[in-house]
Amino acid sequence: MSPLPDIFFALPRNPILAVGLPVGLGMLSGLVSSPRSSNKTTGWYESMVSPPGVPPKAAFPTVWTLLYAGMGYASHLAAKSLQSAGTPQATGKAINALELYWAQLALNLLWSPIFFGSKSPKIALVNIVALTATAAKWALDMSDIYTTPISANWLTVPYVAWLGYATYLNAGYALLNWQRPGDKRI
Repeated sequence: MSPLPDIFFALPRNPILAVGLPVGLGMLSGLVSSPRSSNKTTGWYESMVSPPGVPPKAAFPTVWTLLYAGMGYASHLAAKSLQSAGTPQATGKAINALELYWAQLALNLLWSPIFFGSKSPKIALVNIVALTATAAKWALDMSDIYTTPISANWLTVPYVAWLGYATYLNAGYALLNWQRPGDKRI
C-alpha cells in the first residue's frame, strides 16, 4: 500500500475538490510570493536580465489556472481508476499515479516561494528540474490507468510542455543573473 494517508486518495474522488484544490493552492502560492505582494521582492524580478521568449506577465495567471485545473481533473480520473481497479496491477498503477500527482503538486507549490520569496533562481532551478521529471513520469503513468472518455495523460501533456518551457525560463534567469548582488549564493 501507499505511505500516503487515505485523504490523499479520497480528495480527488470529488471532481470539484480535485480541480479546485490545485487551482486554489496554486493561486495562494503565487499570491504569497508574488513580486507585487511584498515590498521586499518588488523590483528584484523586474531588474533581472530576462532570457529570450519570456511571455507577458498577464499570461501566467491564465495559463497556470488552466494547467492546475487540467492536472486536478487528471487526478480525479486517477482516483476513479483506483475505485474501479479490478486487479492488483491496476490498483498499483492508480496508487502510483496518485502518489506522483501529489509529489509533483508539492514541488510545484514550492517553486514560487523559492524563486520569488527567497530570491533563489538557482535553488528554484533544482526544484523545477525535479518537478518536470516527476510530472513527466506522472504523465507517462497516467496513460496506463484511465482511457475513457478522456485519456488522463492528455490532460497532463500541456502541463509537462509548459514545465519544459518554465524550466528553460528558470535556467535562463539563473544563468543570466548568476552573480547578482543580494541574491542567494546557491
